[in-house]
Amino acid sequence: MQAAALCARLAGKHPHSDEDEVVPLVTGSVAEFYVEPMLPYVGDIDVMCHRNTELAIPRGHPPPTQLPAEFDNCVPRVAEIIDSHLPGYVYLLLRYLLTRCIDDGKYNYIEYDDGWYFTNKIYYTGDKAVSDKIHGPAWFTDEVCHPSNKSIVSYDFVQCKRCLLWPSQAADWPTRHRGYGWPDSATLDSVVSNGCDVVAVAHRQCRQHELMGKLQWRLSFSRAEIVLINSWMPLQQIVYHMLRYFVKTERLTDCADNSGQTTLSNYHIKTLMLWASEMKPRSWWTEHLNLVRICVELFQTLSVWLTDTRCPHYFINNCNLVDNSFDVASVASKLLSVDEQYLSSWFVINYIGQCAQLCQIDILRLFDDVSSSVKLQNAVSEIVRWRLNTSLHDLWWSLFQSEFFISLYLSSHSFTPRSCGYWMNELRMIDKRLSVYFLAVALLRVSRKILRNGFGDDDRPMAILSAILNCNVLSLHKAGPNTTELVEFLQMSAIEHLTTYRQLLARDFGSVATIVTTDLEALYAYKRGDYQRCLQLSIQNVHALLYADCMPEFPTFPEFIQLLDDNIVSLTALTLISNHNCRRIVNGNVCITQLILSLYLMTQCQLKLHHSVKSLAHTLHYIEVARRRPPREFALNHLTLKLIERNVLFYLNLTLKATARKVMFEMLQ
Repeated sequence: MQAAALCARLAGKHPHSDEDEVVPLVTGSVAEFYVEPMLPYVGDIDVMCHRNTELAIPRGHPPPTQLPAEFDNCVPRVAEIIDSHLPGYVYLLLRYLLTRCIDDGKYNYIEYDDGWYFTNKIYYTGDKAVSDKIHGPAWFTDEVCHPSNKSIVSYDFVQCKRCLLWPSQAADWPTRHRGYGWPDSATLDSVVSNGCDVVAVAHRQCRQHELMGKLQWRLSFSRAEIVLINSWMPLQQIVYHMLRYFVKTERLTDCADNSGQTTLSNYHIKTLMLWASEMKPRSWWTEHLNLVRICVELFQTLSVWLTDTRCPHYFINNCNLVDNSFDVASVASKLLSVDEQYLSSWFVINYIGQCAQLCQIDILRLFDDVSSSVKLQNAVSEIVRWRLNTSLHDLWWSLFQSEFFISLYLSSHSFTPRSCGYWMNELRMIDKRLSVYFLAVALLRVSRKILRNGFGDDDRPMAILSAILNCNVLSLHKAGPNTTELVEFLQMSAIEHLTTYRQLLARDFGSVATIVTTDLEALYAYKRGDYQRCLQLSIQNVHALLYADCMPEFPTFPEFIQLLDDNIVSLTALTLISNHNCRRIVNGNVCITQLILSLYLMTQCQLKLHHSVKSLAHTLHYIEVARRRPPREFALNHLTLKLIERNVLFYLNLTLKATARKVMFEMLQ
C-alpha cells in the first residue's frame, strides 16, 4: 500500500510540460515476494521512474511505429543503446524524435544529425530537481514515517529510460538450452515482451572518470526478475527469503572496516537463486524436503563463486558481478564454514526464536527449553498454530491501515486523472476490496472539490470523473445537470460503494470483528432528513455493536466531513486545533467507531422526533456502556459521547421544565 501510494504520488505530480509525465514501477522485495514470512522481508521500497517523453532502443533497431498507452499524447525522444567496454553498461545516444500521425495513430520519426549523449547526472534539492545542461536522471533516496507505528520506511528511487525491446546484450538468454524446463515458454515470452530499462548509474570503476562517470548507464532487468521470481514455487521464495535473512543477520553485506570496498549484496543472492532455479531439477527442491540442506548447498556454491572471483550475470553473457575490487575473501570463508549443523542451530535461535518473540508469552516460554527435537517440534507447532489463528485478524488490521492510508493520501496530495487510474489498477492487484473503498473516497474527493470550487480548474474534478468512468465502474446518467444534483449523486454513489465495502468486510472478517453494513445508509438517511429510517437502522446497529470488541471505524478526513453534521465537524476541528498532526497517525483522533457514530445518529433522530423520556433514559445507559469501549486516548470518540450525553440531558432538562410549567399552570387553573 505504501509503495502504491508513493507511485500514485509520483504519477500525479504536475509535469514539467503538457506532455511530460513520470511513469513509476515498484521493484525489489515489494514486487518480488508473494509469500509473507513472519519476520521482515522488505528492507525498503524500490521505485524506478521513466518519463513518457523518452525511450531507448537497441542499436541498429528501427524506431517504433506504435507505442503503449503510457506514451500517448507525447512526442518521445528516442535514444540508441550503445555498448561500452564493460558488459551490461551502455551509453545512450539521442537519435530520433517521434511524431504521431493523427490519421492512423502511428509514429513517424525525425533523425537527429548531431545526436548527443544522455547524462546520468541530476541534482536534487528537496522536492526540486535541477539538472545539468544535458538532461538525465540519477539515484536519490527518501524516508517517511509509517502512519501506524512511527517507524521509518526508506524509499530508493532511480530514474531510467524505458526500452520496450529485449536488449541485444542479452540476446542469448531466451534461446539458451534449459534442461529442466524453467522458466517455461509462457514465462519466457512474458519476460522478453516486457523489454528492459536503462538506469542512471555508472560502473563503480568508472564513476570517478570525467566522461564515463557522467555518461555511462546500466541495463536493468528488474521487470524480468519480478516475473521470474513470481513464477517460483513457494519453497523457492522461502529459500530466497532465508538466504537474504542470513546474510543480513550475519552482516555479510556490510564492509566492517569502512574501507569502501564492495562486498556481497542482495543482488548476488538473487542471481544465485535464478541460476539455481534454472540449473536444478524440480526434484532437487521438493524431494526429501529440507530447507537447511538447500540453503547450505547454495551458500557453498556462492562461496566457490566468490573464491574464484566470478559471479555470472543471469541475463548477460561475459558479465561478471564480482571482480578484484570486491573484498569477499572473508565472506567466502564464512559461507564455506556453514554446514547443516551450524545452520540448523542458527535457524532455531535467530529465526524461529525471533518468530516466537511475536507470539504470546506462553509460546515464548516454550523456547526456554528446546533441548530435544520433540520439545522443539512442539514449540514450532505452537508458533504455526498461533500464526494461523492470528492471520485473519492481522489482515483485518492491515485493511484498516490501508483505509487510513488511502484517505490520508487523497486528503493531502494532488489528485489527477493519471494518479486515479494508477490507484485503481494497483488496488485491483493488491486487494479488490480496497479498490471499492478507494473509488468511494475518490467520489467524495470530487464531490468536495465541486462543493468548494464549482467547476473550476482546481484538481480538475471532471477530468477525474472521466478517469473513473473509463474504468467502467460508474454511470452519470442519473446525475442532474446542475452542481447540486451532481454532488448529491456523487455522495450517494460513494455511500453505495462504501456499503459494498462494508458487506465485503462482513463476509470475510465476520469471525474476528462485528461489522454492521447499514451505518452509512443510516448516515445518508440522516443527511437527507429521513429521520425515521435513520433511527430504525441506527437502533439495530447500536444493539449489534454495543458489546463488540472489534469493529470498523468512520474517518473524519475532509472527504468524509461533508457527510456529517456541524456538531461532529466542530469536534473534529477541536482535535485539529489541539494537535494539527493528529491526522498523520492512525489513532482515535481521526476516526469514530461504528458504535459511537450509530449511537450519535440514533440520539439525534430521537431528539428530532421528540421521543419520550423513557426512550432517552435507555440512550443514557447505552452511552455509559459505550464509554467503556474505546481507549481513553481516543479523544474524538470520547468527545462525541460527551456531546451525545450533553444533547440528551439538555433535551431532558427542557422537557422536565416544560412539564413542570404545564403542571403548575394546571394547578393554577
